[in-house]
Amino acid sequence: MNTRAITAVLAFAALGYGLPATADDSLVSFDNGFGVHPVAGIANNAPVLNTVRGVTPGGRPWAIHKLRARVGADGSISVNGEGLVLAGSDNIGTRAGILQVAASLFCGTARFDSPAADISLGGDFEIRGMLSAIPPDPCTSPALLIRNATGGVLGSWFAGGALADPKDD
Repeated sequence: MNTRAITAVLAFAALGYGLPATADDSLVSFDNGFGVHPVAGIANNAPVLNTVRGVTPGGRPWAIHKLRARVGADGSISVNGEGLVLAGSDNIGTRAGILQVAASLFCGTARFDSPAADISLGGDFEIRGMLSAIPPDPCTSPALLIRNATGGVLGSWFAGGALADPKDD
């Protein structure tokens, strides 16, 4: 690294600017996604909701075509989703009035929420920002849920993230 580059890095650090994240500072990553089926089973002749870490599912089946998410050790989050749409009902293949989504990362039972992001008519979204707090390192038993954030309140979950295989990096 030349002298100018070192000076620039030190100047950014002194001003409080962070450097771009690298693969080495990832806390947890998710390389695929799955949609929710709202019913997990039947007990005593009644449906059992597919509740995950205390979050209830969306009221209908949902599907997602692609999902990639990365959480940095500093609490930064980046999520790209494509094709998050209803997989049932008369509104099949649409976002069904959902205008915004957010991600919730769970480390065990502790929850960390992302900022909300708009979702397109075809179910595409991009979440960028900082989680509500910095998650612990290591993040034990990680889980990622994509949730309804329409109206500024986090609601039901529509999709989840599949953990990335560290060997694939």
